[in-house]
Amino acid sequence: MRAPPSLAPLADQGVIEEVICPLMSGKEADVFLVVHRGERCVAKVYKDATQRSFKHRAEYEEGRRVRDSRRQRAMTRRSRYGREMMEAAWRNAEVDAIYRLRDAGVRVPEPYDFVEGVLVMELIADAEGRPAPRLVDVTFTRREARDVFNFLLREVVKMLCAGLVHGDLSDFNVLMGADGPVIIDFPQVADAAGNRNARKLLLRDVKNLTRFLGRFDPALLNTRYGPEMWDLYERGTLEPDTPLTGRFKGPTHKANVSSLLQELEDIEREVRARRAALGLEPPGPARRPVRRAPEPEPEPEPDPDPTSPKKRRRRRRRRKPASE
Repeated sequence: MRAPPSLAPLADQGVIEEVICPLMSGKEADVFLVVHRGERCVAKVYKDATQRSFKHRAEYEEGRRVRDSRRQRAMTRRSRYGREMMEAAWRNAEVDAIYRLRDAGVRVPEPYDFVEGVLVMELIADAEGRPAPRLVDVTFTRREARDVFNFLLREVVKMLCAGLVHGDLSDFNVLMGADGPVIIDFPQVADAAGNRNARKLLLRDVKNLTRFLGRFDPALLNTRYGPEMWDLYERGTLEPDTPLTGRFKGPTHKANVSSLLQELEDIEREVRARRAALGLEPPGPARRPVRRAPEPEPEPEPDPDPTSPKKRRRRRRRRKPASE
């Protein structure tokens, strides 16, 4: 197969020796089966921002930072240079996440090269050496579904212990390799500590796996591993081998209104003391919202009586001047 324009620079540099065929096209990248250093690998070509269909990108990018302060300021202002840096950071996010997760013991593809915005990595194959199918394309028995779920759940725990949340984990982003499931696609990975949406993304990841594998083992549908996992993470007691039960009850205590009012009074007292120390006037009372009475709706005009005779419009006759 002739190398597409996106892979031509890698072929010219000798990074890719041959492009065998396209494997799949996703919402943020196209994947090709290639030959790299004499072995079959995959090359992931990221799409431009105008071609990607991935939504709510800002939800995943929160908490990501670059070391160069100039680049960070440009990205914050979203200037032309900043948008280019944001695109580079979006593409580099997966490479950084794969190396980080591999070191944490998570089953991910082995990365080989990242050249010209193209990621070359390990081909996940099945027992016959063919490209591994996705989780969504495989049928399981109840016992097999339970085993796969437990394995993937432990991988999610490892990711969270490494400070990352996949953010888009589902039956479409897991490959069933010869040695077991392998998790793929990390451009949308979220920082567990720096992203306010991390908890929501983690719960959604676990729910996606639960719903799919629960089709084969309905007992999984009654579990609550996601909230339990996040609660342990927030407490600082989550470890890669921490046992999970799947049974979790959130806090049931009611809000202490009197305590909250007391805290507000203490804050107001502190503000008054600070203003007095600075020689400023005490703050005035809070303004109450002004409620305006709704304006009365105009009464509809009465319909004309259809029985009344119509008035004829008189035409004015133009008077002739007296001189005529």
